[in-house]
Amino acid sequence: MTRVHATAIIEDGAQIEADAEIGPYCVIGSNVKIGAETRLHSHVVVDGDTTIGAGCNVFPFACLGTQTQDLKFCGGKTSVVIGDRTTLREYVTVTAGTNEGEVTRVGDDCTILAYCHIAHACRVGNGVIMSNGATLAGDVTVDDQAVIGGLTGVHQFTRIGRLCMVGACSKIVKDCPPFMLVDGHPPRVRGVNVIGMERRGIDVASREMLKKAHRILFRKGFSTQQAVEEIRESLEACEATEQLLAFIEGSKRGILK
Repeated sequence: MTRVHATAIIEDGAQIEADAEIGPYCVIGSNVKIGAETRLHSHVVVDGDTTIGAGCNVFPFACLGTQTQDLKFCGGKTSVVIGDRTTLREYVTVTAGTNEGEVTRVGDDCTILAYCHIAHACRVGNGVIMSNGATLAGDVTVDDQAVIGGLTGVHQFTRIGRLCMVGACSKIVKDCPPFMLVDGHPPRVRGVNVIGMERRGIDVASREMLKKAHRILFRKGFSTQQAVEEIRESLEACEATEQLLAFIEGSKRGILK
């Protein structure tokens, strides 16, 4: 059965599934949906049109689904969707979209540590880790299994690719390619995230191809377009390199070099 502490405030209309737990002094809005076995520890605020999936763990003073901080907001229906088995630590904030129908999304199996902020219309994939104090401005896309170091700031409309690892205290203003290590001031691509790929089960052959692609992209002095052409011509195609090239060719802000 759902366990709701006597001090929690739950507005009429909120939908809370079986085996969820709502701790002391939580405040739940009328349009909120909370999945089975999700736990809100205490002092959590969930408002707006917000859906939290099953098996999530939300720690004290997190604030989810509130109005966007974007000054262009003129009203309308916007929302937040958080997937299953995601952990949101203390003081995490996730705000709703700005424009009518806009959704801020956080995927399954994410770990969002204390004081992180996810702004309007961000799209955070599955298995993403954000360390303490990392901040996403509006319309940022973070692909599956990326890791963002503590106190990192990510500029609006920027993309962080799959299994990219961004070092702490970085200022990200261009797209970070998948499978790469990003670090420094200003940040640059420093190498290939070999350990991360190995942990995620990417095979040795693909890892070796990505190392070769990295050398062409970032060590040979080619322009980005020249490097893409060289990779297509000289390297055997694999799923990982195709993901890398598709990310680069789809970049609107340009990639970090």
